[in-house]
Amino acid sequence: MGLLHVTGITASTLRRVTPPHRLVAVMQQLIAAESALLAAQTGSRLSMPVFSRSGAWLRAALFSPHSRSAFRLTQPSVSRARNPFVAPGTASNASVRPGGVFAVQAASRMSASSPEMWQRMVWVDLEMTGLDIEKDQIIEMACIITDSDLNVLAEGPNLIIKQPDELLEGMSEWCKEHHGKSGLTQAVRDSKISLEQAEYEFLSFVRQHTPPGHCPLAGNSVHADKRFLDKYMPQFMYHLHYRIIDVSTIKELSRRWFPEEYKMVPHKKATHRALDDIWESIKELRHYRANIFKESAEKKSKIVENGASNTS
Repeated sequence: MGLLHVTGITASTLRRVTPPHRLVAVMQQLIAAESALLAAQTGSRLSMPVFSRSGAWLRAALFSPHSRSAFRLTQPSVSRARNPFVAPGTASNASVRPGGVFAVQAASRMSASSPEMWQRMVWVDLEMTGLDIEKDQIIEMACIITDSDLNVLAEGPNLIIKQPDELLEGMSEWCKEHHGKSGLTQAVRDSKISLEQAEYEFLSFVRQHTPPGHCPLAGNSVHADKRFLDKYMPQFMYHLHYRIIDVSTIKELSRRWFPEEYKMVPHKKATHRALDDIWESIKELRHYRANIFKESAEKKSKIVENGASNTS
C-alpha cells in the first residue's frame, strides 16, 4: 500500500482540477489532514507535522518513476454526480475546504490496532559521510520492525542514497577507508535514489506496521542517527515516538554494573553497513535481555505458565 490513500479523489482528478502551481500545496494539506486523522483515531498526542521540505518530497512521491507505482489515490465506486472532493459518509452539500478531514483507509486499520502494535520498535541504522550535521549527509539507511520481545516482524527498505562526488571526496579518512572497503562509496555514486524518495519509502513502510506517535526509534548509538533523521527526514520522524531505545546506553551500564555478563556480548563483524548493523544491534539487545534483564523475563514466563495452568 502506498503512503496516502485518500478515498474519493484520484490522481488524475487532482491534476485536472488543480492548477500546476497549487498541486504541491494541495497535497501538503491532504497529507496534513491524513496525519491529523491518524493521530486522532489512534490517540496520538503529536502535533500537526510541519512540512518544511515537503515540496521536493511530494514531487518525488507523486511524479518520480521510482515511487509512482507505489503511490495511488483510490476512488470508491460512486456515481459521477458525487463531488470528487467529498469523502464517503460526508454530506453532499458540505463545504469543501483544503485541509479538511478525509476518510483514510490506513487510518481505519491503525485505529483498530491492538496495544501490542504500540509496543513495537522501529530499528534504524544510517551510514553517513561523517558526523557533522551541518555538512554531512545520509548515504545508506535500513529499517527493521520488531515486537517488544525483539522478534523481527518486518524487514524494510535498505536504500543507498545518491550524493554528489564532491561530498564523497570530502569525507574523512576513516569514512573513505571503511565506506570504500565495504563498497558503499561506489554504490552511492551508482545510486539513482534521492533523499526525498528514500524518506517516502521508509515512511510508507513504518506506517504499514506501526501506529503514529507510539513506537520509538531503536538502534546502537541511535541518538546520532536521530540527529540526521530530524534534519533530513522530518516526516519519518514525526511518525515515531519522541523517545528512543539506545542499545549503547545498556551497553555502557552493563560494562559498569554487570562486567561478567558484558564480556559475553556477541562479537560484532563491524561491516559498517546499515542492515548488518541493525541485525547485530538486535542480537546484542537480546543478549542483555537474556543475561541481565533475566529476572523480569523469568517472572514474565512464570506469569504466563501460571495463567495457562489456571485456565486448564
